[in-house]
Amino acid sequence: MAKIHQTFVCQSCGAVYNRWRGRCEACNGWNTIVEEAPSAPGQSGPAATRPSRNRGRVFPLEGLTGEAKEAPRIPSGIGELDRVTGGGFVRGSVILLGGDPGIGKSTLLMQASAAMAGTGERVAYISGEEAVGQVRLRAERLGLSALPVQLAAETNVEDIVETLSQGRPPALAIIDSIQTMWTETVESAPGTVTQVRSSAQALIRFAKTTGTAVILVGHVTKDGQIAGPRVVEHMVDAVASFEGDQGHHFRILRAVKNRFGPTDEIGVFEMTDAGLSEVPNPSALFLGGR
Repeated sequence: MAKIHQTFVCQSCGAVYNRWRGRCEACNGWNTIVEEAPSAPGQSGPAATRPSRNRGRVFPLEGLTGEAKEAPRIPSGIGELDRVTGGGFVRGSVILLGGDPGIGKSTLLMQASAAMAGTGERVAYISGEEAVGQVRLRAERLGLSALPVQLAAETNVEDIVETLSQGRPPALAIIDSIQTMWTETVESAPGTVTQVRSSAQALIRFAKTTGTAVILVGHVTKDGQIAGPRVVEHMVDAVASFEGDQGHHFRILRAVKNRFGPTDEIGVFEMTDAGLSEVPNPSALFLGGR
């Protein structure tokens, strides 16, 4: 029987060590290294779902010339959100959305889900932090409870993928949040670097194979950076940041990374009793007090 070696992973940058240390040499973070159980033999990564074989398959290679089509998009129904994403959600794309707790991420995504569901698209909202009743209370407060958004409270990635694969693939699936998800392929606790990376990989694979646009909500650290390994930011197609001061009514949505659109556009929202409302003329807003 093969000996199982202990693995210690930094929860800030993802650096791996063979023993515990008080300070991470990669990011200089203190007390960020946590022991994680290694994956079971033969159960890590995409190879766990492939049949064993001695040789790979031959795939066709293509040249640079050919017909280039613009990526098909799905309008979200919120103009400021479409501006930041480059015109809507690209089918099969994965967006990582970060922001401070209570800034309005769930409110923005609930409004976008309801707007898309109102056009006849299948939209799924998977909450790993709140119960179904809590999400319904938010929808009622926003006046969106009558729209056909499919809602569930679940954290197991395999169950989520299997459920969303039934019937017509959703046009949009929201995972709130990626730090609460866990997969059976690894034995680490939810929120650890290994679980976040493996769960994101499984959800990205689902998006690419079904054409579903997936939004992953991510926690942020005290420095404003998205928590978890930076490799997740490289895996997704776009990284967006929802910023603002809870003491003020205005919020700004900006794209830090976008493979299908610009990164120099911002969306401005105002937090009201009825949810987030778009600010069509932010120049007049910021210059009004001068």
